[in-house]
Amino acid sequence: MKTYMARTQDFEKKWYLIDGEGKTVGRIATKIANILRGKNKPQYTPHADIGDFVIVVNAEKLHFTGDKWNQKTYYRHTNHPGGIKSITAGDLLKTKPQEIIKKAVWGMLPKNTWQPKLLTRLKVYAGTEHPHAPQQPETLEV
Repeated sequence: MKTYMARTQDFEKKWYLIDGEGKTVGRIATKIANILRGKNKPQYTPHADIGDFVIVVNAEKLHFTGDKWNQKTYYRHTNHPGGIKSITAGDLLKTKPQEIIKKAVWGMLPKNTWQPKLLTRLKVYAGTEHPHAPQQPETLEV
């Protein structure tokens, strides 16, 4: 009996549309990370790239539990001495709401060379409009 091993070229990439209105950031991010990796398919194989594309709309209407809008802080560094910068989740929502979900999904993806490649398949939009109608995305409830 032979063991089945999925190959990347054997799978067609599907597109999923997720409406983020009123959804909790962490719960929606875990679902997105699993779809990007292909773990939602029964043929999942860790070394094969069988993940799908995900479109998230209404990123500005996502929500955190508790008081994380004020307490959660995102850090970055400019690579200059004393160049650490921080921004709270509430301020990031006002300036770049799509970055909140991208950072949450980034942290849930594997820390290897696949991470940036998988994140390119995530398309996040602050409003309800998106330019991916020709791909005929399938609406996914989370």
